[in-house]
Amino acid sequence: MRTHRARGRPRWRLVAAAGAVGLLTAGVTALAMPYAFADTLLSDNFEDGNSTGWSTSGGSWSVTTDGSRVYRQSGQSSDARTLTGTAGWTDYAVQARVKPTGYNGTDRHVGVIARAQSSSNYYALVVTGSGGVQIVKRAGSAPTTLASGSAAVPVNTWATLRLEAAGSSLRGYVNGGLVVRASDSGFPAGRAGLVASYASGSFDDVEVATVSGTPPTGEPTGGPTLPPTGPPLDPGAPPIGFASVNALGQNGTTGGAGGPTVTVSTATDLLTAIGQSGPLNIRVNGMIALPGPMHDVTSDKTIVGVGANSGITGGGLNIGLPASDVTSPPANAVHNVVIRNLNFRDTVDDAINVQMFSHHVWIDHNDLSAGYDGLIDIKRGSSYVTVSWNHTHHHTKNMLLGHDDGNAAQDTGYLKVTYHHNWFDRTPQRNPRVRFGDPVHVFNNYFVYNTDVGVACQLNSGCVVEGNYFEDVEVPWSISYSGSRGRLVARNNVLAGTSEPGDSGGSVTEPSTYYPYTVDDPNGIRSTVMAGSGTGRLAF
Repeated sequence: MRTHRARGRPRWRLVAAAGAVGLLTAGVTALAMPYAFADTLLSDNFEDGNSTGWSTSGGSWSVTTDGSRVYRQSGQSSDARTLTGTAGWTDYAVQARVKPTGYNGTDRHVGVIARAQSSSNYYALVVTGSGGVQIVKRAGSAPTTLASGSAAVPVNTWATLRLEAAGSSLRGYVNGGLVVRASDSGFPAGRAGLVASYASGSFDDVEVATVSGTPPTGEPTGGPTLPPTGPPLDPGAPPIGFASVNALGQNGTTGGAGGPTVTVSTATDLLTAIGQSGPLNIRVNGMIALPGPMHDVTSDKTIVGVGANSGITGGGLNIGLPASDVTSPPANAVHNVVIRNLNFRDTVDDAINVQMFSHHVWIDHNDLSAGYDGLIDIKRGSSYVTVSWNHTHHHTKNMLLGHDDGNAAQDTGYLKVTYHHNWFDRTPQRNPRVRFGDPVHVFNNYFVYNTDVGVACQLNSGCVVEGNYFEDVEVPWSISYSGSRGRLVARNNVLAGTSEPGDSGGSVTEPSTYYPYTVDDPNGIRSTVMAGSGTGRLAF
């Protein structure tokens, strides 16, 4: 489906406050001041089955199916480009999911185009047959390289490419990371597009959005921002939130504490370790490709990545027994699991799935993107879970809490989850989407450019949403997103870029009746979360 819009309404920054102590009843007050950020100019996911609005030059372009509908360039014997949009676009970012399927030589490339004045005059961010990343400028018959970086995208692997053109600044991102930048003022404006130069590839989820010229220090650029770095944090602090609560025979969440430590670097060793009985600390060294879909993790495990670049691709982790319709917790429910400092990429189902009355799970300081289904889904009676300091991006269906409208018998009284200090980075929906969970505590998170809804609280769930920073979120929170209504208390949240926070109401038990916590000043949450979330922040 292709949409093309330019919204001219003013942007505002608001602080919303609501609620009292004990059992809460929601209300909203607001204070507004000017604020600026991105507007979407065009998006196309090709689900309408056509390429209306795109003009091609070279190659063989068609809409076909690759899991979902995609725009594909087949064959590797031509210099293929396709353009869309208007010639007057100036400062903007073009982003797309890109999957190279073959190269006719190591110097060939696929990627995204910005400021195209014609099919032979443009900037592009490309991945190459030799495994590199480049910003190129084409002014005539052949492109010239303006800057090179390293972020290999193997053949038949999806990656999200984003090229920002703002003033004379060009910035290239791969899977959310800033990997290459250049400066050139040759093309001040032009259309957006895709390129497959003597290469074949598939393209999906194209989006074009405005960005400012040269962003002020600390201000958003309209795309993933390279977060500030600092010394690694101490990993020894215990969890905050529901994972810290003594309940169901488990005192807090300690994972593999007291057990031996193993380091794994192959799929075989990792699968053996997570399936082993008894306490175990598992250090994942490097990116490990697992077969899909998901693999069972047993009780009393800590799984951590070594450094900033370790993790899992392909398969995901399942914490829980096989799904069934039983309504009472089994004696052997999986419990006491810690997952930290891991990158999850290109999972063919969920990246992390918690189900079947699993309890005391801590999911912390991970980087998750580009999965097929949910990034972190919690369902079927699971409870006492904390999801903290994670960076989720380049993904649509972010996090579910409660999987089905008809699952009240299993879920009522469970699904007690805390979400804090997470970076929900351009994840359109399910941030989280909640069914039956009560209470669900969402505090001190940074939401940015969620184009559908932030927190969706439905089906008699109860949510407390406090101290968060919402930036350019279409609907920050809602109790009427879909299905029957939930209950939601919103207080002390910063709203940057919307004057309509969403609907709330009803009473919810205070999270402080379960655990102590401190809410940081929401005005500083954007910078705090960007600096501290994701991998590489802990001294593993």
